[in-house]
Amino acid sequence: MNLSASSLLAGKGKRGIWQKWNNWRNKNQLRYAPYLFISPFYILFLIFGLFPILFSLFLSFHSWRAVGGLSTMEWVGLKNFKFLLSDPWFWGSLWNTFILLIISGLPQHIIALPLAFILNSRLPRQLKQFLSASYFFPYITSTVAIALIFSTIFGLRYGILNQLLEFLADSSFTSWAFGWLDNSLPINWLGKAVYIKPAIAIVVVWHWFGWNTILYLSGLQVISDDLYEAARVDGATSWHEFWYISLPLLKPIIFFAVTMTIIGNMQLFDEPFILTGGTGGVGRSGMTVAIYLYRTAFNWTQMGVAAAMSWLLFLIIIIFTLINYAVLRKGVLERRGE
Repeated sequence: MNLSASSLLAGKGKRGIWQKWNNWRNKNQLRYAPYLFISPFYILFLIFGLFPILFSLFLSFHSWRAVGGLSTMEWVGLKNFKFLLSDPWFWGSLWNTFILLIISGLPQHIIALPLAFILNSRLPRQLKQFLSASYFFPYITSTVAIALIFSTIFGLRYGILNQLLEFLADSSFTSWAFGWLDNSLPINWLGKAVYIKPAIAIVVVWHWFGWNTILYLSGLQVISDDLYEAARVDGATSWHEFWYISLPLLKPIIFFAVTMTIIGNMQLFDEPFILTGGTGGVGRSGMTVAIYLYRTAFNWTQMGVAAAMSWLLFLIIIIFTLINYAVLRKGVLERRGE
């Protein structure tokens, strides 16, 4: 009798606990379910995003060779930053990066803006779609594949570019424009310091001008057609429409596009790394900050110096972005209604 009573009480206790769990779950599952569904993103972000960022900041104040394990990590304070600020290789790579930012960044936008304006004009729809896809195609192509192809194009003896320049220099129709190159041909694009930056810039411009074209096209498409029609009534030409209507109203898009160019070009790695064989080329003329950072970390295993370099590069990018914002600030705020 006692045994059956205790069993009955145990069963009731289990049912009571289970009933409480069901009640709590029914009451709170809608409240906590969304957090459960989005938790994989935040878990992955914490592991592969936030932790590496914080660890690199921590590492920038240490001297550490990764092959020795965490036990070899030694606190050095600001020594890594002081070393970089007095390191001629760092300043040289920063100068190379800045030059590439200018000679590859400006042409992207100088080419993209008129192309976007043309695409937004009264062209047949199918032609617009074809041209848009054609311009965007280089952007979706693998950077490694692009750099390898251009390595062949820049070949000294059999490269297509040198063959084309020799043809233009010898042709009676174009010798007036290219004849001065006769004494320089064939050009050793990747073997002479003076030509490495232009070669890298050509690849970067070809890779990214389509992205900027599509950005500007999206901005143009939200500008009211009434503005253009009113301008045409007043006798405005296509140039007037571009200069006095499209360009001022595109300032927010220009700010975004230029900011993305600054961020991307200041971290330029793939194109110069492949074109120069990972060394930065003759006289380190193609060594960007990103390549120098990579070599510091993985060739010379100075992880602390590399981490400090990444944070200095981050600060430099912020400064350039703020300068860009200061230049375009008025137009950006006007479009936002501030």
